[in-house]
Amino acid sequence: MNPAVKDLISEYKRRRPEIKARLKEFASVYRGKDEDVFGELCFCILTANANALLCDVAIKELKERGLIIKGKACEIRPYLRGRARFHNKKADFIVGARKLFRNGKSIDIKGKMDFKDIFKLRDWLVENIKGYGYKEASHFLRNIGLGRGIAILDRHILKNLYRYGVIKKIPSSVGGRKIYVDIEDKMRDFSKKVKIPMEDMDLLFWSMQTGFVFK
Repeated sequence: MNPAVKDLISEYKRRRPEIKARLKEFASVYRGKDEDVFGELCFCILTANANALLCDVAIKELKERGLIIKGKACEIRPYLRGRARFHNKKADFIVGARKLFRNGKSIDIKGKMDFKDIFKLRDWLVENIKGYGYKEASHFLRNIGLGRGIAILDRHILKNLYRYGVIKKIPSSVGGRKIYVDIEDKMRDFSKKVKIPMEDMDLLFWSMQTGFVFK
């Protein structure tokens, strides 16, 4: 076995308790309030080409002020400025997503999506949520505890897949479904080979770069 892969497995064994605890927290989001599920959907709108930690702060502030559910785009924008790229557009995307799940004065996100087939749901999210590609849709599903068997193909994942020989080169874009699913299949095979679940591997790669487990 490649020495780098051996080191990866060793690092996973060390980080596994922390990773599993984090995944357990994600699963609790789906079992909780619709507002919190919607908050994660909005978080994943913001994180495209942005710092996830800053985006998390923005979402928390919007939730504290009730702006996630009731805020106009012009009220949301100031909280995104300096934290999420294209903050004007992303404020509009949040308001647009909210309209999709609006039920009177509240949000009914769990009642308006079919969670039986996660892969079909991911396709639906990409088609219906402005600001979502396959990476963002996969990120959202993982962050609410439904990420089993799916990949979040952002830059750090692709870099590590190349490092461990899973892919021969880092593509310039994974925006299309075909290339995304093709790389996801390769990652799934690697996941089985090294016995590290897909949803664990993303958090493992993140923690190896940053020193901590986030989302």
